[in-house]
Amino acid sequence: MTNPSPSIDMRAPTREGVLRAAEKIAALLPQTPLLPLEIPGGETVWCKAESLQPVGAFKIRGAWHRQTDLSEDERARGVVAVSSGNHAQGVAWAARRLGIAAKIVMPIDAPAVKLDATRALGAGVVLYDRPGGEDRDALAARLTAESGATLVHAYGDPWVIEGQGSSGVELAAQMERLAGGQPTRVVTPCGGGGLTSGLALALPDTEIVPVEPEGWDDVTRSLASGTIERVGPGAPATACDALQTPATFPINFAVMTSRGLRGMSVSESEVRAAQRYAFTKLRLVVEPGGAAALAAVLAGKAAADGRTAIILSGGNVDPATFAAVISGA
Repeated sequence: MTNPSPSIDMRAPTREGVLRAAEKIAALLPQTPLLPLEIPGGETVWCKAESLQPVGAFKIRGAWHRQTDLSEDERARGVVAVSSGNHAQGVAWAARRLGIAAKIVMPIDAPAVKLDATRALGAGVVLYDRPGGEDRDALAARLTAESGATLVHAYGDPWVIEGQGSSGVELAAQMERLAGGQPTRVVTPCGGGGLTSGLALALPDTEIVPVEPEGWDDVTRSLASGTIERVGPGAPATACDALQTPATFPINFAVMTSRGLRGMSVSESEVRAAQRYAFTKLRLVVEPGGAAALAAVLAGKAAADGRTAIILSGGNVDPATFAAVISGA
């Protein structure tokens, strides 16, 4: 599988960029709530409910920071993105608000709720056959070459990384006010590493713990080995569609390794248990990938103390599938 070449200067993301992105987001959207949650054993953790964003995920942050920095000429040529649904909606939402044409490359097996929502936001959807092994990145590269559009990559883009990090800026201020100090640890779902590396920039004194589904733990393995590793050809099926990325990018890996991060993985059953727990205790609808970090804490894999924070990163889930998870079917 090839990696597309973004039509941007691949500068390194910076903490200053994260702070600038946070200012943009603060002027656009209300902060997502930070909710206390008592876990088994009596410890309290703090859940940042990014599932309550207008597009149901944190992806709106990076999409807005990236597209608001485009020149007038770049805006006129449009944008292209690759996504199973959450980044797709973030890009489409920002593009519609800014008057930018957007094309989103999405898998044919993406959840219908994500496909429908992306189209409803006005983006053109170009489908690819993920089960059949079709190369999504090659398709995106062809679309950008044909139109001169800007590729808004889901994680391998400095503006996107900085935008996702704005959630950490909000979180830090909320923790100071509600928990009596900065977070000691932030446990976060991880696909390609955009959110993880953004949080690492935003919170330089906080432990950042990326969590992936079993079999899709390329970031965890990469951080352990010191070199970028890919998801194997026999990767198992997972309900965490938002975290099904083939490999992280060097731009993300550089940030994560500079902080010495270490990741972990969770099982499908642990993810479902976390979805049920969030629904029962917080009254929140959280999609499988969005519940991965909570799953790690509930399973005792990630440590929790009075200032551990958890990112609930997405809430875009098929209603019938979610009902089956909640009922334990």
